Amino acid sequence: MQVIIYTEADKFELLADEWADLLSRSASAPFFMNHLYQTIWWLHLGNDDLRLITIRSDQGQLVGLASLYLKTLSDGERQLTFVGCVDVSDYLDVLVDVDHVERVHQALLDALAGENLVWDKLYLCSLPQRSLTFTHLAEAARQRGWRVRVTQQDVCPVITLPPSWDEYLAGLNKKQRHEIRRKMRKIETEAVTAWKVVESPDEVEAAMELFVQLHQKSTREKEGFWSDNLISFFKNITRALAAVGWLKLYFIEVNGVSAASMLAFDYNNEFLLYNSGYDPDQFAPLSPGNVLTAYTIRHAIELGRKRYDFLRGDEIYKFRFGGQPEPVYDVEIWRK
Repeated sequence: MQVIIYTEADKFELLADEWADLLSRSASAPFFMNHLYQTIWWLHLGNDDLRLITIRSDQGQLVGLASLYLKTLSDGERQLTFVGCVDVSDYLDVLVDVDHVERVHQALLDALAGENLVWDKLYLCSLPQRSLTFTHLAEAARQRGWRVRVTQQDVCPVITLPPSWDEYLAGLNKKQRHEIRRKMRKIETEAVTAWKVVESPDEVEAAMELFVQLHQKSTREKEGFWSDNLISFFKNITRALAAVGWLKLYFIEVNGVSAASMLAFDYNNEFLLYNSGYDPDQFAPLSPGNVLTAYTIRHAIELGRKRYDFLRGDEIYKFRFGGQPEPVYDVEIWRK
């Protein structure tokens, strides 16, 4: 195995084609590990301590990639962690070709043990249920005598989508099925209601301005979420994702006023509900947020998607809509 560690941001672009090819061969290939997302996250939210660890076969094929960076914590600990970790990226992982898992993991640990990488703790956050990092890589580290801690960080409620909306409703309990139908009927009969989805790069910037406003209005916690860097990141990433057809930005209008919005990613036959916003001071009795959630599920089914992922968080509404919890893990590794 050949290992090269890149520290320059321009290497994101250099690796773009090989990165996409490796993603298609990886044992775990979450959306947030695609090259486009990683590049834009680093541009807006990264620092100057990039560590892109690339692992190639003896024939030169890229078979492993750990997209990492170094940051120093308040106590002085030097932490090596994923590009994207943690707040705005729901799943991250080491990319490993399914045919080279053991050799890639050993090569990665060799690199981490070498003099070229200085760190106190390796923190691999937000690993999806299908990841081999919290199982195979963690065990390989333990066998070297390194200290390893695996913890469940959160859950992602997921719906396995049936072929039709009626089949989806039939799979819910009677009470929730009745509530969805009742709320959809109520808003459609008591107000002039319209919903739309923004997908075009030309429309995204203005739509994101409205989304941010609705997100800020949702709760006091969300009001303080938006820094200038985050706003720039979201505007850039949504525009870029729209250009490749991976973006869905939904709005529901009630009596001509945008009452709720949902930002979603449509990727690899999966529908990922990323974030939402609503105005709690208007139309609350009409439950526009719940209705828009139902609309997005129905739309995902109409598009033929097989999986609807609410992403991280155990909010009760996700389970009422039929989400089944899938665990998300963190791995922490110390060499001594």
